[in-house]
Amino acid sequence: MSNLFVALDATWPAATTRRAGGWLIREGQGGGKRVSCATAVDDSAIDGIAAAETAQMALGQPLLFGLRDGQDALDQALAARGYDRIEPVELFSAPARQMAAEPPAHLSSFPLWPPLAIARDVWTEGGNGAERQAVMDRAPGPKTAILGRTGDRAAGAVFVALHRDTAMIHALHVDAAARRQGLGRNLM
Repeated sequence: MSNLFVALDATWPAATTRRAGGWLIREGQGGGKRVSCATAVDDSAIDGIAAAETAQMALGQPLLFGLRDGQDALDQALAARGYDRIEPVELFSAPARQMAAEPPAHLSSFPLWPPLAIARDVWTEGGNGAERQAVMDRAPGPKTAILGRTGDRAAGAVFVALHRDTAMIHALHVDAAARRQGLGRNLM
């Protein structure tokens, strides 16, 4: 699972990172909670929570800590300071051979980089505004946007970036009116 976290950071990168008190501090610039949270990098993290808080406050962003399985002592120390769990990150993985499916219908999906304005509009309508799109822009390549259409109109978009041999899928959105019609499957 740790390789997935490395790929996640590489394909949805923070604007800047630095270390403080045993924590990796991410500057997310509004790109989301995961890209703005602090994560433990060594055993001194439990004693360095205040340093991580100070570093996050200096960036002007919310105090967020990302914990991984097995970090129960950190979880308890943060809870003792009044922190609650919010929005766990869920990672799903499958070998490429399991992802293979029928090719999408002709002219139903278009890989492209940089994204067309219509793809950016689809993401914005789906809650992935300019700050999250800036994360996509700063992600190193290879990467692509896939614009999906149904009923002769753009109705979905997804961002895909590679890190080594792992493709990470981010910002998948299908317009509500186009759901349950196969567009999400085509984008995948």
